[in-house]
Amino acid sequence: MTYEEAVATIHSYLQFGIHPGLSRMDTLLCTLGNPHHDLRYVHVAGTNGKGSVSTAVANVLTKAGLRTGLYTSPYVSDFLERIQFCGKPVDRSLFADSVETVKAKIDELAQKGTVITEFEALTAAAFLCFQKLNCDVVVLEVGLGGRLDATNVIPAPLVNVITSLSLDHTAILGDTIEQIAREKCGTIKEGGRVVCSARQPREALDVVREVSREKNCTLTVPDVDAVDVLCADSFGTRFRYEGGDYFTKMPGAHQILNMTCVIEACRILQNTFSITEQQIREGIAETVLPARVEVLQKEPLVILDGGHNPDGARAFYRTLEPALAGRGRLTVIAGMMADKAVEESLRPLISRCDRFVAVTPANPRAMKAGKLAALAARYCSDAVAVESPVEAVRQEISLLQDRDVLCVVGSLYLAGEVRQVMIDALNAK
Repeated sequence: MTYEEAVATIHSYLQFGIHPGLSRMDTLLCTLGNPHHDLRYVHVAGTNGKGSVSTAVANVLTKAGLRTGLYTSPYVSDFLERIQFCGKPVDRSLFADSVETVKAKIDELAQKGTVITEFEALTAAAFLCFQKLNCDVVVLEVGLGGRLDATNVIPAPLVNVITSLSLDHTAILGDTIEQIAREKCGTIKEGGRVVCSARQPREALDVVREVSREKNCTLTVPDVDAVDVLCADSFGTRFRYEGGDYFTKMPGAHQILNMTCVIEACRILQNTFSITEQQIREGIAETVLPARVEVLQKEPLVILDGGHNPDGARAFYRTLEPALAGRGRLTVIAGMMADKAVEESLRPLISRCDRFVAVTPANPRAMKAGKLAALAARYCSDAVAVESPVEAVRQEISLLQDRDVLCVVGSLYLAGEVRQVMIDALNAK
């Protein structure tokens, strides 16, 4: 099986949809010899910030010389961004061989009436890759929820991290913050160590405390009131936390919350591995995620962000607002999935921008550009629809003047479609 065939095989299981539950995953992994039992984990759940926290923890562990796996989602440019080893996508042939092995078992199970979903197949292939690579530790990002997520088949992790909690995927996870928190806390296992992001909604933090107590876990909530922000702008934040100075290239106050979780998780991991404070600082400083308030050009200012729910959108807007002072026109290109809280997420940005361009991301769940433009017209006098995201970004980049700002926002699916096009167009301008 080639790499391209392997990716197509994984995508072919998308037709079976999303069906939370662990029984199918347990069955599949059992037929594969339970490769996940040979590994140690950091398990990261939450609504926002999972990717930043997972990547930063993995970077620290790699800095410490550990054979580190990282499983995250979704990807932006390269499918194997989702399965990494020591900071790089796993070898394509290794991935293809793993998918081929998984496919054979899935075909056998299908004959017995067990249908495996796309995320379950990919997760099983990732476990095989990490086992074959003899990873010392795997940083495992939850896909959806936690309690019934396919990643939750693992044994007790070295540390659980619960990032920022808010309403998302309410049709599956519940429509209150308490229900969402309980689903995320389903990853917490007996006698473990838990790190929970600070400044959660009170109801969410109460659930985390309750579950941690029931499971006899030690809970750490970073003392962010002790954080001293030394310097912050659209290009990063330097801050002091409990005597150490840290820098993250990822801007925004929300990244301080994420990085203090990383610091506390890595300090817990110092009980198992040899990790220095300098390695923690370096791992955090080198962490950059594509399409997470990503500055593609400073002048004119061009930013790409894949925040897709109200909390993520608000975090982006709070980060952007200081950078708009003294600037020219603000143009926003946006495309979102129709099942998201579209108006709530985009309204603050729409009402602030001078021009709004609605596009349709290449995804069957996407809101049509015309419908999004009609919504935006309530708040912005210059709101238009351009069906093609690629055409829209090329057109708006060509019109940029000095001191202007262009933001492309709304979905990581959109970001993946246009990121390289934006980079190429900016380089050619």
